Amino acid sequence: MSQLSYVHGASTQPLIGKTIGALFDETCAEHPDRLALISRHQGVRWTYGQLKARVDAFAAGLIALGLAPGDRIGIWAPNCAEWAVTQFATAKAGLILVNINPAYRLTEAEYAINKVDCKALVIAVRHRSSEYLAMVRELREGGRLPTVEAVITIGDDPHRGCQSFPHIENTAKRADRARLAEIGPTLQFDDAINIQFTSGTTGFPKGATLSHHNILNNGFFTGEAMKLQAGDKVCIPVPLYHCFGMVIGNLGCVTRAATMVYPSEGFDPAAALQAVDAERCVALFGVPTMFIAMLGQPDFDRYDLTCLRTGAMGGSPCPIEVMRQVIDRMHMGQVTNVYGMTETSPVSFQTNTEDSLERRVSTVGRVQAHLEVKVVDTDGRIVPRGETGEICTRGYSVMLGYWGDPERTAESIDASGWMHTGDLGVIDDDGYGNVVGRIKDMVIRGGENIYPREIEEFLYGHPAIQDVQVIGIPDTKYGEELCAWIVLKVGHTLADQAVRDFCRDQIAHYKIPRHIRFVEGFPTTVTGKVQKFAMREAMIAELDLMLEKTA
Repeated sequence: MSQLSYVHGASTQPLIGKTIGALFDETCAEHPDRLALISRHQGVRWTYGQLKARVDAFAAGLIALGLAPGDRIGIWAPNCAEWAVTQFATAKAGLILVNINPAYRLTEAEYAINKVDCKALVIAVRHRSSEYLAMVRELREGGRLPTVEAVITIGDDPHRGCQSFPHIENTAKRADRARLAEIGPTLQFDDAINIQFTSGTTGFPKGATLSHHNILNNGFFTGEAMKLQAGDKVCIPVPLYHCFGMVIGNLGCVTRAATMVYPSEGFDPAAALQAVDAERCVALFGVPTMFIAMLGQPDFDRYDLTCLRTGAMGGSPCPIEVMRQVIDRMHMGQVTNVYGMTETSPVSFQTNTEDSLERRVSTVGRVQAHLEVKVVDTDGRIVPRGETGEICTRGYSVMLGYWGDPERTAESIDASGWMHTGDLGVIDDDGYGNVVGRIKDMVIRGGENIYPREIEEFLYGHPAIQDVQVIGIPDTKYGEELCAWIVLKVGHTLADQAVRDFCRDQIAHYKIPRHIRFVEGFPTTVTGKVQKFAMREAMIAELDLMLEKTA
């Protein structure tokens, strides 16, 4: 056995050398009468045959709009059946689906849409406090979305300047369907098919560009580790805009002819428990925050969860005690722990159903099939087993690059093809991984990756703020919460709420600092570098916070 922190996922199971559309068509042909999708809040229950009919109709409708392979089409919506239809229709038509976070506000959406020159948008009219249609109208009427030619609204109702989702499904002519059939064989599995935005240290999100090969195989192999089978029902309360939902969830199900179950538009712990109980789901996905919320439901014991066997927990480190409760109280004896990042499609490490309880609650498992991982020191040299260093991943799952940003791509993927994750980890003698920290200044709040620099840059726009530093501090509910230390300009005063009001409707709600402190200055080194670790320690002491042990 190698004494160095290098592992590779040897496997007798070959990679899937097909496009998403080809694999989707095969699954639908083999299992036309099997349930494919249940969207409980919409009353949708479609078989694979019915889902294929919707997907083909919508894909041909997009072609009728004038969209061609390689064009970008954004989707800005919460979880719904139309999201899945759009995902598979765009893949079949060779269009690049751009995931727009449902929590984005005006300036964030404008940046994402324009960064990749979206030609069309599929949007929900509204969700919770987000008025998507109103925001898109404001941007379009102000000339701020110059490349967007068509807006498709989810739902039956007509809206000025838009086309409805059902209308697109019904507009395709025979020639459009023939064109769709012609496009399929021309697509290659290394073609870009999806762009997902991940916050950057520059303060602007970066568009991780993923291929058919990237995400189709990652969906398959994460399902393989859970032993998902045809007909298994999988509860997916995680957002579809994120790799967790659309890759581990949707693609994981379709590659195995399992059933996708959406409990609600956005996460609702009671709805998730109801869905598991009513549909007899075998698997349940979520970030630790979601599992904590479900376990904390006052009527938790009235739900029959004995149908559960497995699932996936990831997005942020899970407190070991929470994992134990998931296994004991939710009957998920074969739950798997996953680790990865959007840029690696996303999963690199995963526990499996045979791993011991101790392994499943205290590690992120072993390297995924067909992937390589190494842990390196600051000089890029592989460290001995058991020593801490940066986790680097290589293989089929590594993204094509950041859209339109070769410099940032080169900073992340080296000449040998290794994706430098920025995460600090350890690999033990048996090949199990543990994530122990982050090199990059990233905060993970409830599974959402947040870069403080982005919030700092936004807050610098406030006329009363001279300087600001944003950090993550421990939180029992979300794992971490944002804290802003603010230095005011001379002669100015400001209240905590005024800062939050400045952020509201401009940046996503989860990026608004919960803790705000007005200070005279920041702890620094002798060279003037701000010591964020000292700020974090000060807040932990001030708020008397407990650090939970995680995997």
